[in-house]
Amino acid sequence: MSNPTEARLLEIVFPDHTNHLGTLFGGQALAWMDKAAFLAASRYSRQIVVTGRSEQVDFHVPVRKGQMVELIATVLSVGRTSMKIDVAMYAEDLLSGARELCTRGTFTMIALDANYKPTPVQPLPAA
Repeated sequence: MSNPTEARLLEIVFPDHTNHLGTLFGGQALAWMDKAAFLAASRYSRQIVVTGRSEQVDFHVPVRKGQMVELIATVLSVGRTSMKIDVAMYAEDLLSGARELCTRGTFTMIALDANYKPTPVQPLPAA
């Protein structure tokens, strides 16, 4: 059974995702991270969600062309209509299997009703 507070996303870094140095564009990394946050928030709330905020995105190491990235998005906390999502992006060399954390950030996602107004989200279950 899948974890309703988590979403995982796999991507491969192709040449059109990279800059002149052959490393992943920061904007592409942010887009994939936002997508993973969207999936985690949607899966948890089962509602329409939009990005309300991205904060403290740290780029630790560059991601090279040809590497695979795994994004792991986890619901950290739930407010009345918002969810705070941690997204960790790991780079993996497909030939050697070497893997390391390359980017991490926090995203706030807002749940919306059918009229696109903020709507309540169920609290996280007690641990």
